[in-house]
Amino acid sequence: MTGTRSFRAVAAGAAVAFVLAACGAVGDPAPGGGPGDLAIVGTLSPEEAAAAADGVNAFGFELHAGVAEAGENTLTSPLSAAVLLAMVTAGAGGATAEEMVEVLHLDDPRDTRNAALLAELTHTNDVTLSIANSLWAAEGHPFDQDYVSFVESIYGATLDEVDLGTQETADTIDAWVNEHTQGLIDEIAADLGLPDPQAVLVLLNTVYFLGTWTTAFDAADTREAPFTLAGGQQLDVPTMHRGLAEVQASIGDGFQMIRLPYGAEERYGMEILLPDEGVALDELLDGLDAGTWGDAVGALQPATFSEVALPRFELQWEAELNEVLQSLGMASAFGGGGDFTRMSPSNPFLDVVVQKTYIRVDEQGTEAAAVTGAVMAESSAGPAPFRVDRPFAFTVSDRETGAVLFLGSVHDPRG
Repeated sequence: MTGTRSFRAVAAGAAVAFVLAACGAVGDPAPGGGPGDLAIVGTLSPEEAAAAADGVNAFGFELHAGVAEAGENTLTSPLSAAVLLAMVTAGAGGATAEEMVEVLHLDDPRDTRNAALLAELTHTNDVTLSIANSLWAAEGHPFDQDYVSFVESIYGATLDEVDLGTQETADTIDAWVNEHTQGLIDEIAADLGLPDPQAVLVLLNTVYFLGTWTTAFDAADTREAPFTLAGGQQLDVPTMHRGLAEVQASIGDGFQMIRLPYGAEERYGMEILLPDEGVALDELLDGLDAGTWGDAVGALQPATFSEVALPRFELQWEAELNEVLQSLGMASAFGGGGDFTRMSPSNPFLDVVVQKTYIRVDEQGTEAAAVTGAVMAESSAGPAPFRVDRPFAFTVSDRETGAVLFLGSVHDPRG
């Protein structure tokens, strides 16, 4: 059913080893790594890596603000969405490329910094971080070889030629997502509208993260504690406690921030933004952008608290991103009228973008996963169907004279 046209360059369940083709070096596989190494071309200086991260963050905060609904839990992955859409942007031209480059804060449609950033992020043994990219192309559909080669070599994406109009392919795509998110997200095909005979290309990115706290919470200290909802209702929730905690903390505009690190090196951590008394979370989010967040992170200093109390929580979230991406300025990419001729001479359009996420935070640490998927489609090449599937009218007439013998309207064909 599938024919793999590129190396199996995916990592599952462990930190990923990367082939740094630009410098000719081969990374050492991390313990428990997958069967292949995700090949990423290029390396970044610390300044370039920071600039690439700034672009991902800027887009990520804008995306989050666009999809968050007042009073509702929201969990996005800026990295997953940025990488997925960067792969789409590599096939765009003209005004469509300009729009996507601006929304994603890239330098040009084939800016390779996001890809190289993946290598920087996964170059650690302190946490488990695996990232995988894949393309699922309609069998026999023409694609520009430069585009395919770029996404394969720069993003380490696999490419399979499949029949996107079958449930078998949809099931295979779901199995791929399930594998690369360690079972935390088990499907995305239906969310993308698959199977779909008009789809010509499906792009996927997955991110899997597993980190243990540098200083774990003692499960024996977890107990029910009050939590006040936005409307003032108070309820008891399982809350982890750590006494006399030494952490990093800072004060932002309307909030306090603390950072709880993972692993011995403490490279990765969870930043918690607690609104000041009287400041609603929705109010805080309205004014929160990458700059505000970055300033607070930059101001973190060692601090000692008599106690840190954090609810134990588990969240699942999903959303279609079409509307928010168009509102951010990525308008012509969707629904036809855009320019994706650098991807395929058929000039497909971006039909749908979906993100699904999961996170669990407990006494030991954090496990999280994300998948972002996109479908490129084109209009049917054959004649459109004519389905009489709603109330209709009819006539019986004489073709020679034009006389109508019968005229009817049918609201219920059962009579």
